[in-house]
Amino acid sequence: MNDVVLWVIELVQSVDPVLRTLLAGVAIMLETSILIGLIVPGDTVVLVSSIGVESVLQGVALAVTVVIGALIGESIGFWLGRWIGPHIRHSWLGRRIGESHWERSERYLRRRGGIAIFLSRFLPVLHSLVPLTVGMSGFAYRRFLAWTIPACVLWAAVYVGAGSLLAGSYRELADTVHYAGYVFVGVIVLFLVAIFVIKKVISRREERHMVATDEPPAEA
Repeated sequence: MNDVVLWVIELVQSVDPVLRTLLAGVAIMLETSILIGLIVPGDTVVLVSSIGVESVLQGVALAVTVVIGALIGESIGFWLGRWIGPHIRHSWLGRRIGESHWERSERYLRRRGGIAIFLSRFLPVLHSLVPLTVGMSGFAYRRFLAWTIPACVLWAAVYVGAGSLLAGSYRELADTVHYAGYVFVGVIVLFLVAIFVIKKVISRREERHMVATDEPPAEA
């Protein structure tokens, strides 16, 4: 197992760091832009890219690129929502998403305000629909950025930090612990499970909030 894990890490590291970083940025841009996030696993690409990080500079460059990519993607969603949001919603693709999801996104933004923008980065489906919904709502772009930038920074720090830290720790263990490969794979699985559980908890909590409250829209 050690040899397999080392081969994977070396394979990722064999990709030019600049190219690897740009690919991660493009992947996350596609994930956070208009509805593409429902099919493009940008978080997986970022996690794999982070495994190839060999220095602090590379890690910082990857994190910054991922944040910029996420902001570009979400900005695309926002402005498309502002300009042609209703058309997208009633298009073939919009109907495939389901009217219930659009209504859920609108209700979420209406009741939670800016907090909905921040938390949507960590929620399935909503992370693609909320930027469009915000654009259609008349929400100011600068206020949208004020809420989404911290979310993107936190998201990038978690994924890039976890991947690079695990890969670095593995290199230190591989020469002395014969089952280090199993530990590495186990920790990666635990990380992904933890992320999944956290997203589920946040999603269910927000769903309960939307169902239980009839308060006026939150002030952003």
